[in-house]
Amino acid sequence: MNDSEKKGQDKKANYMNSVPAVDEAAKILLCLAKSPALKMNLTDICEIVGIYKSKGYSLLNTLQKYGFVQKDAVGKMYYLGLGLIPLSRRVLDNLNYNELVDPFLSALTRETHSTALFGLINGKDTFIVAKRETDANIGITTRVGHRFNFTNGAHGKAIVAFMDKEERKKILKSKDLFFHGLPSKLDRKRLEVEFEQCRKQGFGSDLGESIPGMNILAAPVFDSGSTPIGSIFIMGTFPESKVQDYGIVVARCARQLSARLGANLEQAYMIPEMDI
Repeated sequence: MNDSEKKGQDKKANYMNSVPAVDEAAKILLCLAKSPALKMNLTDICEIVGIYKSKGYSLLNTLQKYGFVQKDAVGKMYYLGLGLIPLSRRVLDNLNYNELVDPFLSALTRETHSTALFGLINGKDTFIVAKRETDANIGITTRVGHRFNFTNGAHGKAIVAFMDKEERKKILKSKDLFFHGLPSKLDRKRLEVEFEQCRKQGFGSDLGESIPGMNILAAPVFDSGSTPIGSIFIMGTFPESKVQDYGIVVARCARQLSARLGANLEQAYMIPEMDI
């Protein structure tokens, strides 16, 4: 191999590595997006991203040029810019949840021999937007487009368990809670134990309470802002002895889908890291 060929290979290999400046610029955008405060100063940004202030200043100026970041002239504070809106709109316009979640639902169906579904939260309701049937001769009547209260059963436990404490308190003040089926059956002490179990295991369960004879396991799905947007869940007549094994599979698929949606897994989930 001659020198020119070696140089060509080295150059090609370099293209496969990340570009430091782009990597740092991306981290700045993510830093601003995840910050509890609307605006951040240069020092705090650079400290979190792990770069020198001179480098951070240059990167922020470049991001401002394209409208991705804006600067408050008075307080010299930085915040996300309006230039991101066309990009986010483009993503949302092309977002096909059915196409996105189908590989995860298919994997769940194969591994658990149960019907797998994906539900999105909309206000106080959850809508089924995707579904994968099992090959077993068990018909699940829950169809795509079906709507139910977002506190319902395993789904409700999985979602509310991972909400922040204040938000959870607001929800639990309601009298119409369907965690244990009908609101009249709600056991608040038991529910707190189940929430804790959800956070430790990554999934919630409903063993025949909402639908007699039907077991349901659900895990929360988060968006890029690490906000719960819905859940992946399975429905079937599997025995109670399979709950733990199947629950781990459901939790893993939910984490994988959340990662695809841009969620910060360490921030969103309150359990030790799993393989994704």
